[in-house]
Amino acid sequence: MRRKLLMGNWKMNKTIAEAKEFALASKQLSEYAKKHNVDLGVAPVYLGLSTVLEANPNLIVAAQNVNEHEKGAYTGEISIPMLQELGVTWSLVGHSERRTYYNESDEACNAKIKALIAAGMVPLYCVGETLEQFEAGATKAVVKEQLYVGLNDLTAGDVKNLVVAYEPVWSIGTGKNASKEIAQDVCGYIRKLLRDKFGDIADEIRILYGGSVKPNNVKQYLGQPDIDGALVGGASLAVESYEELLKNIVE
Repeated sequence: MRRKLLMGNWKMNKTIAEAKEFALASKQLSEYAKKHNVDLGVAPVYLGLSTVLEANPNLIVAAQNVNEHEKGAYTGEISIPMLQELGVTWSLVGHSERRTYYNESDEACNAKIKALIAAGMVPLYCVGETLEQFEAGATKAVVKEQLYVGLNDLTAGDVKNLVVAYEPVWSIGTGKNASKEIAQDVCGYIRKLLRDKFGDIADEIRILYGGSVKPNNVKQYLGQPDIDGALVGGASLAVESYEELLKNIVE
């Protein structure tokens, strides 16, 4: 049985002080989530990682991005050993904003995923199509390409802890929602692709949905057989809405 996962992506929000305030206020939520077999996490900016880890050790704390190189002349980048020194064991890879604003390719994602897995860390790999691709009926072709290139040269043993998030780009921060049927169709397709590529381990890999997830719609998404959790943006920034999300998942 796959454990549910609620992961908040804070993007470029929250100062260190604000991150600490959230982390302290979420301590009871972490206990509540654990009691109901839900994993709860957030992805703060780099500056807030250690603060959140120290203030609430029961939260999964993920980096929003990582460089695949251990060290070197990569100005502005953060390496896996730097994250590990803080105690961070997860990282997002391939978020649509990284792809759109910083031209992050599937090949670049593949290099990061390989490096994270080699270091014993958990990659949370984001895939999804743009509005133009969605309207052209190319959703599954785009997702297949992203998944197969991003996970190239990996084995079933490598991906046992992988998490995949389906994020239709056209619904992120737009208020437009993919229906639960669309979300399930694509997440089910992702699981099929994972099974084709890696075999039965696909049944253990958690697949999240992300895209304007709110407290009032999270339950319908997580009620689908191939959706194991949610990657949430704006609704994860306030403890109150984060609590609502969690309670709507378990109740």
